[in-house]
Amino acid sequence: MAQTFRVLDLFAGCGGITVGLHGTGRYRTVGAVEIDVAAATTYTENFGKGIVHAGSISDWAVTEVSATADVVVGGPPCQGFSNLGAKKLDDPRNQLWREYVRVLTEVKPKAFVIENVDRFLKSEEFRTLKGEVDGGLLQDYNLREELVNAADFGAAQVRRRAIVIGTHRDLKPIDVPLGDVPREHWKTVAETLAGLNPHVPADLQLLPRTTVNHHGVPVPGAFRGMTLHVTRKYETISQKRFRRIPPGGNRFDLPDDLKSPCWLKHTSGSGDVMGRLRWDRPSVTIRTEFFKPEKGRYLHPSEHRAITHLEAARLQGFPDSFSWCGSKVQIARQIGNAVPVELAHAIGKHVADSLDERL
Repeated sequence: MAQTFRVLDLFAGCGGITVGLHGTGRYRTVGAVEIDVAAATTYTENFGKGIVHAGSISDWAVTEVSATADVVVGGPPCQGFSNLGAKKLDDPRNQLWREYVRVLTEVKPKAFVIENVDRFLKSEEFRTLKGEVDGGLLQDYNLREELVNAADFGAAQVRRRAIVIGTHRDLKPIDVPLGDVPREHWKTVAETLAGLNPHVPADLQLLPRTTVNHHGVPVPGAFRGMTLHVTRKYETISQKRFRRIPPGGNRFDLPDDLKSPCWLKHTSGSGDVMGRLRWDRPSVTIRTEFFKPEKGRYLHPSEHRAITHLEAARLQGFPDSFSWCGSKVQIARQIGNAVPVELAHAIGKHVADSLDERL
């Protein structure tokens, strides 16, 4: 018989995992923790007051209600071992997974899920985490881990992530699902952006001047739907570059007089820089600076601009009805850091169905 499970969301961000889990109809959130006040405000705006602790997990004590969680989910910060930029193996944020473990030892859930960048499984942090299973703090759990692609779970985005599922030793271990959407049926950008007017006026750049205050700090918002279908001001050189990049193209399609000096020196690699998304394929990974085409393949498939916040949110699986709080940069960070909703939904359903069989 299908049960409803209580869930605790750590490093919750704006709530991508929560949207996915709630969409299964199998979970009720009993607590969440998020240090970024704008993201915590977004979470509260969508899921109600009194759920999320807007502060560091290091300063958070498990409450009587959150201690009832059957499942704990979350993705500790991954900046130190991300594939982007300099690897900082001594980055203190890498150690926040220890706080995740602290909460697990106090809550003692039936199962837990960790989501992180693909490199996480090769990190020293993960090796130490596995060590806690062998007679350490997590000796009551079995671990299963896999690299998965969000597109295989119905997301309109190629996003490779590490998924770790821990199951209490009293229960049969829950394996990580690999997704069952074949490549030829991956959700495309065209399907995801259907119904949106691709033409965004160049002067439509600002969000309304409204604020909400859920955690003692006024935060811009709340914004939803077409309010986030806005562009940004581009320099003349950028506008010229956009117009010379063909469908599916990138910086290599630019004439030399429109290339930056560093592009002239580097004639290979970084093929996604100043690239256009393709209508007939999923998006590349949506990151926190998707509004900057120089950061990746974030040009609209046919318009001469980067994708809007609304388009990026859709590619992450969020419904247009989702409310966002923060500045444009803060909201972009929330969108890029979120777990794709379809991936969270699929993992959540798999865990719930597996627990049904084991309890």
